[in-house]
Amino acid sequence: MPVSTLSAAVHITPVVIKTFGRHGKRLAARRNDDRPDEAQDDIFFDEAFHIVKAFIELGTKNTVESLQAFTNTHVPAPYWAAVAAVCIPLRSCNDAADILINWFGPDELKAVVGGERWWQVRGLDGVDGEWITQKDYLSDKKVCAGRKLSDDEETIVRMENLDRVMVSLLPWGYFWGSINTHRYQLIRYARKIKGRVFAVNYRKAPQYPWPAPLQDVIAAYLYLIRPPPDAVHKAVPASKIVFAGDSAGGGLCVSVLTILRDMGLPMPAGCVLISPWVDLTHSFPSVMQNTETDIIPQHGFLAKPSTLWPVDPLPKGEGRVVPTKHDPPPEPGHADQLRPSKDRLEEERVAKNQSSRETSTFEPSSKEAEVAEMDDYDIDHWEPRPPKVQMNNPDAPPLELRSQIQLYATTEQLSHPLVSPVLQGSLGNLPPLYILAGNDEVLRDEIVYIAHRAAYPEQYPTRKGALREARRQQGNVERFTRPTEVHLQVFDDMCHVLTVFTFTESAKHAYRSIAEFVKHVTDHDEDYLAQHPFPQSSDPEREAATETDSSRQDSEASEQPSTQNNTGSSNQIQVSAAREKVAENQISENPDNRMIRQRVDIYGKPRPMEPREDMSVLALKPSQIGIIKEGPTIKWLKGQEEWDKKYRKNAKSAIRQRQKNTEKAKKLIDHAKAQGLLLVSESGPDELTSVVSTSAHDTKGAIQQDRRWGPLDLEHEKPPATAIAKRHDTPEALALLKKHIYHTAPITHRTVPKMKLSDAVWAAFDPHDDPNHPPKQSVSEAQVRNSFVPDALHGLRIWDVIVGYFSRKSTEKAAIGKNAIKEAVKS
Repeated sequence: MPVSTLSAAVHITPVVIKTFGRHGKRLAARRNDDRPDEAQDDIFFDEAFHIVKAFIELGTKNTVESLQAFTNTHVPAPYWAAVAAVCIPLRSCNDAADILINWFGPDELKAVVGGERWWQVRGLDGVDGEWITQKDYLSDKKVCAGRKLSDDEETIVRMENLDRVMVSLLPWGYFWGSINTHRYQLIRYARKIKGRVFAVNYRKAPQYPWPAPLQDVIAAYLYLIRPPPDAVHKAVPASKIVFAGDSAGGGLCVSVLTILRDMGLPMPAGCVLISPWVDLTHSFPSVMQNTETDIIPQHGFLAKPSTLWPVDPLPKGEGRVVPTKHDPPPEPGHADQLRPSKDRLEEERVAKNQSSRETSTFEPSSKEAEVAEMDDYDIDHWEPRPPKVQMNNPDAPPLELRSQIQLYATTEQLSHPLVSPVLQGSLGNLPPLYILAGNDEVLRDEIVYIAHRAAYPEQYPTRKGALREARRQQGNVERFTRPTEVHLQVFDDMCHVLTVFTFTESAKHAYRSIAEFVKHVTDHDEDYLAQHPFPQSSDPEREAATETDSSRQDSEASEQPSTQNNTGSSNQIQVSAAREKVAENQISENPDNRMIRQRVDIYGKPRPMEPREDMSVLALKPSQIGIIKEGPTIKWLKGQEEWDKKYRKNAKSAIRQRQKNTEKAKKLIDHAKAQGLLLVSESGPDELTSVVSTSAHDTKGAIQQDRRWGPLDLEHEKPPATAIAKRHDTPEALALLKKHIYHTAPITHRTVPKMKLSDAVWAAFDPHDDPNHPPKQSVSEAQVRNSFVPDALHGLRIWDVIVGYFSRKSTEKAAIGKNAIKEAVKS
C-alpha cells in the first residue's frame, strides 16, 4: 500500500497506543527519581515524536515516488492566511543557470557535474512558489497600473506594504516534503516577523539531483531582487530578505550563500538554519551516537525498490560494498578525485593502452599510432574510481562503495563543497547566521562544527584533500577571511528540526528568536549591523545588563518633566538610546563579537554553552571531516541488505518495468520523428519541414524561446544515473519526454509534431495521459491535486489541525485536550 492518509493511520495508530502505555510506565518509574525534567515527560511531545518517527519509517517501506506524492499533495491554507501561488519563470531560471555555469567553469561542469544541460531540463514552465502572510497584514491596495489582476496577483499587490521577506527552503533529505508539509509553520513565520514568506518548491532528487535544486533557489532569489517585466511584485531589496531552511533546506541555504558571495551578487540580510544537513558523507560522531534519540531512520533513507530508485534495484557483482580492487587505492577515506590530475590521466592512459594491447589481435603499426591513441584519451573518458571507505583500523585495506548511498548526489560527489558545504574552503564573509540544533539529533556535531567554522575560519581549516583539486576553494581560503557572525543554539532533549513540534516551549523559543533575528537584520543598516549583528536579547548576559541600565533610564526619565506633547514617545527614544549606548560599551569591552554560543533547556531558557576547548567535536582534525567512514557505511549496508532481501520480488519487477518503459520511449521517439519531429542538430540552418501526418491530432504545442534544452539534447552529457532528463525507463521520464516533444518544446526543436489519431485515442484511455494536455509531470516538482480524497481528510491536513490545536492548548490538561482533539478531527 503506498503512502496515503489511510496507510499512515494504520501504521501510526498502534504507535500512539504503545507510546501512551510506555509513557505512563516511564513516569511511574521516575516518580522518585531526582533527575532533571526531560522533554519526553510531556505526553504531547512523547506522542508527537513517535508519530513523526513512525511516519518517516513508513516512508522507507514505500517507494520514493509514493512518499513524494503524498508530501507534495496540495493542502489549502486556512481562512486567516493570505496565499498567492506563482511560477518563477524560465527567464529567471536561465539567469540562475548562467551564474552556476560561470561558478563551475567548463572543466568542472564536464568532469564533476556531467555537463551543463541536463540539470536545466525541467517538466514545469518554471519553479513553483508561494507568497504567504496573514490576511490581517494586507493593505487595501488592489490595483496595478496598466493591467487587470487575477485573485493571486491582487493578493501579491496587497502584500507590497510588508517589506520583510523570508525565503523558505523546505524539503527533507532533498527528496521529500514541500510547501504543504510546512504550510502552518510558514504562516506562523509570517505572523511572527510581521512580514511575508516566499516559499520555494524546488525540484527534488533523485529525479532532479544536484545541482538542479541550486539552480531553482538562485532563480527564486533573482526573481525577488530582479523581477521580470511581467511580475506583479516590485523588486525586493536584498537587505530585506532572509533565507531560512531546515534539514536539507538548511544545507542548500549555505551552498547558495557561498555561490552568491563568490560571484559578487547582492547578499541577503541574514540566514536561519534549522538542523542544517551540511555533511552528506556522515563523518561526524553524532551520526552513530544519536540514532535512538532522533526521528531519522536508523539505516538512513532507504526505499522500496521502484523503476526510479535505487539505481541498482538488485546488487551487482560481488555486492554493494566490497574490499578495494584498485592497487594502489586513492588515499583511504577520500571519495576519489572528481577532477582528474595530470598524473591520474596519465595513469588511466597507460592502463587503457595496456588493456587494449592485451585484448587486441594485432600490434600497432607504428609508434605514432600508439601516441595518437593516448592523445585521444582525454577528460571525456574520465571515470572516477569507486569511493573508498576509511576503516576503523587504519592498517586494514579500505572498502569500496559500489552503490549510490544518497539520493541527492552520486557517492563520488559527496565531498564536493556545494554538496557538503562543511567542506567549503571558507565560510567567512557570509551574512549573519542564526543556527539551531537539537542536542539529541544525528546531525548535531556537523551543525556545531560548521557554526564554529563560519565564526572562526582561521581556527577550523578545511581538509587539505578537499582543496587539492578545487582551485576556487583554494582561492576562497585567502579571499574570504572576515568571520561570519553566528548565533548558535543547541536545544536540550530535542531531535531533528525541533520547530516541527510547535507546541513545545523549545519550539516557541525558537520561533520567537527567529522572528527577532529576522526583524533585527532587516530593520537596520549595514553600519549598525556591523556593530550589532544580533538582537540584544540573543545574549542573556548582555540582555540583563541592558535591561538594568534601561530600567534606570526609565526611572530617571519619569522623574523629569516632559517638554513635549508626546511624553511616551520621548521616553521611548531616551530608553532606546540608553540601550544602544550600553550595547556599544559592551562591544568595545568584548571585541570578539563574532559568535553567541548557547544551550537552551526544555523550558526555552538559554544558558551559556561550555567553552570550546571542552567540546570534543571541535577537537576533530580536519583530515577526519568530509570522508566516508566504516561505521555509517556498515550501518547503511545492513539496512540496504535487509531491504534487498525483503523486497527482492519488487526489485525484479522494477527491472522488468524499466525494460518495458525503455521500449515505450523508443517507440515514442520513432513515432514523433515519423510525424515531423526535427531537431536543430539534425537539420541545416535553412532547412524547413512540415508535419508529414495527414491524419493528425494537434496538441496546440509550441516552441518556447526561454526553454533552452530538452531530453533529446543530451547526447554528450553524463548526468547521474537517477537524473530524469536522460532516462527513458521510468513513467515520469516518459511524461517529461512527451511534454517536450508535443507540448512545450525547447528552442533546440525546429518542429512540434502532431500526434497520430491512433496515439490520441490511446492517450484518452490512459489514466496517466491526456491527448489534449501535457502529461502530469514528476511529483518531485509538480504538486499533486488529489481528486479522490477530500482536502479536509488528507493526512497532512489532519496533522496540521492536531498540531495547531496543541500549539494553542498545550497548557490545558489531558481531560480538556481529549475532547478538543475529537472535535478537531470530526470537523
